[in-house]
Amino acid sequence: MGVGPDSIKTRVLNVDKLKESKKKEDEVNETGCWIKFRFFGRCISSRSKVESSISGSSTQYAESKSTNDTSTDQPVVPCASSSTTSNEESNTSTLNITEELKIASQLRKFNFSELKSATRNFRPESLLGEGGFGCVFKGWINENGTAPVKPGTGLTVAVKTLNHDGLQGHKEWLAEVNFLGDLLHPNLVKLIGYCIEDDQRLLVYEFMPRGSLENHLFRRSLPLPWAMRMKIALGAAKGLAFLHEEAERPVIYRDFKTSNILLDADYNAKLSDFGLAKDGPEGDKTHVSTRVMGTYGYAAPEYVMTGHLTSKSDVYSFGVVLLEMITGRRSMDKNRPNGEHNLVEWARPYLGERRRFYRLIDPRLEGRFSIRGAQKAAQLATLCLSRDPKARPLMSEVHEALKPLPNLKDMACSSPYFQAMQSERTGSRNGNGNGNGIGNGGGKGQGGRSLSISNSPYHQNQAYRSPKPGR
Repeated sequence: MGVGPDSIKTRVLNVDKLKESKKKEDEVNETGCWIKFRFFGRCISSRSKVESSISGSSTQYAESKSTNDTSTDQPVVPCASSSTTSNEESNTSTLNITEELKIASQLRKFNFSELKSATRNFRPESLLGEGGFGCVFKGWINENGTAPVKPGTGLTVAVKTLNHDGLQGHKEWLAEVNFLGDLLHPNLVKLIGYCIEDDQRLLVYEFMPRGSLENHLFRRSLPLPWAMRMKIALGAAKGLAFLHEEAERPVIYRDFKTSNILLDADYNAKLSDFGLAKDGPEGDKTHVSTRVMGTYGYAAPEYVMTGHLTSKSDVYSFGVVLLEMITGRRSMDKNRPNGEHNLVEWARPYLGERRRFYRLIDPRLEGRFSIRGAQKAAQLATLCLSRDPKARPLMSEVHEALKPLPNLKDMACSSPYFQAMQSERTGSRNGNGNGNGIGNGGGKGQGGRSLSISNSPYHQNQAYRSPKPGR
């Protein structure tokens, strides 16, 4: 649920259109993800174009649309594209809305006119970004009601609208309400209310002032501090652990990635965008068979191959995001040299060797990271990225392993070994070019210590065998 300027959504493609998408890539990058506004400032996005093309570019409101400047998050495996579904089909499907929608008592029901006024007529200045099924606008409402109030007063919210482009958007809207209407947790973005009026479908969320993790990792000029990265990883892990192991009915998130991790004023992480979430298997079932949907680069390989979805699919995605935090690299980045496009594949040899893993650390940190914390984070990423889903830890174990990491103070920059690594990196920079992320090590003494992840039983089996509100 992208509810901020940085929380942007990309969905699955029709596989038959993947070849065609290559030809359209440059065109989409140039035109951006917004075409124009109609009527009440309703944004008509190029989402249908994104669904039939691998690439799209961002605007000042939608900075985290792409995984790099020229390539967006790529959907994994295609099923029938939602962009081919007619508006007539979508409207027909909504006739049974009362049967499909499970309204939680704590949700507020808004009139369209109230949300129109709260967002100042959906004007461009209120636009925060594009969500999975529509546009997201900043608005202001009464603290305890639904009435709009003057900008800067009352409760600040993010209002998400539905694109009228087929059944998929309608289904995702329903999923958002049905899941977030019942799920309340400090590490999940809060759904405040909804609007059902004629063909209008809107959702109202709490406003997240720090935007998305994606924006802070990849688009800010200053690097996100190491301790902050670990704090965010800890909160995101807690959110996933709640969904998998504590919710009344287990939930598989299915689209865990940096653009779906939003941050409040204190950089507490909250999971957003539940449009692709699924109920977990029940009874004797080991998995849920479903359409393969998600984002290429984050989806677990066994899910992509079989369509069998389990909570361990989310654990793999968490491993990818943790690796992004460690390296400062995107999960997929075609601007990198050959052999470095896919983050997980590039990182394999470094994750498997204790000394070489220092080459993974984001060079922008310049040694301002914990040696022990980096070692344990790298090992934890290895556990989560195991090719064998059964060998991956539970998210509750991941959460426990992350707990001490934000507070470790053994900074690598004070280590002689790190200084030697920096000298080596400086000497080889001309040969490597493009900021390959080579460098940044830790102290020689600490670097030789054996690692343990909360005494996890998975530790013995993890040799890497060749694996949105803003201001």
